[in-house]
Formats: sequence, C-alpha cells, structure tokens
Amino acid sequence: MTAAMIRTIHVGCRQLGLDEDTRRELQLRVVGKASLSDMTPAEQQKVLDALKAEGFTPTGGAKAKRAAAARGDVRFCHVLWGKLHRAGAVDAAGAKGLNAFVRARFEKAWGATPIDIDQMRDWKQIAAVIEALKGMCKRAGIEVER
Repeated sequence: MTAAMIRTIHVGCRQLGLDEDTRRELQLRVVGKASLSDMTPAEQQKVLDALKAEGFTPTGGAKAKRAAAARGDVRFCHVLWGKLHRAGAVDAAGAKGLNAFVRARFEKAWGATPIDIDQMRDWKQIAAVIEALKGMCKRAGIEVER
C-alpha cells in the first residue's frame, strides 16, 4: 500500500502544480517529515488528505470501472460471476476471472474462445456459459432469477 500511496501523492502534487520543494514543505507542515519513505502509511494518508483539501481529486487510475457489455445476456454472465465471487465459490473477481473461466471451460469444445466475453456474439455459446454459471450457482446454493 505504501508504494501506491506514494505514487498517488506524487500524482496529486503534479495535478496541483507543486514542485518537489513545495511538496516537502507541505509534508513537513502536515506530519513533520520531509521524506515520504520515512512516513508510516497513516502519515502518508494525512499528506494525501491535505492534498485533497487543496483540490486534488484522484481519478481511480487502473481501477476505473469497466463499461457494461452491449448484450444483456453477456451482462447476465457478469452478474452470475459476481454472485459466485461474493459467495466465495470462485477466487478471481471481475471480467478477468470470468474470461479465464470461459477459456478453461469451453476452449476445447469450441476450438477457440474470445479473449473477452464482452466480444461474444453467438447466442448459443453465451447460453452455454449462462447454463454453466447457473449450475455453479445451484451447487453453491445461490439463488438465480431468470
């Protein structure tokens, strides 16, 4: 968490137009330490909070939300996968985990699978994924509507 916090602080300083000397002065004023690497995570959080008070708005970076799939049946696959993850039935969350499941489960039967489930267009293949996910939900004791 410390490295990510330091990167966020540096991004905040760039966004606010603070040079290195000004950043160090801010850190000294807020927590009494000029070096981010000498700070505890709690102290780094105080510096980040001070940057936010100055107008810094973190954007979310790599964790930005993925756009919803164009097809309703594919979105339903994501919903089922999310239920399975929240119930602890699968380890990998999100589209990355769902895509890995589709590849592992259907690649031999189909000969090839798409890199991303959101790109699937064959309704028969999507229906097969839905049925597989519904079966997993049933075995995990998860209620599924539809």
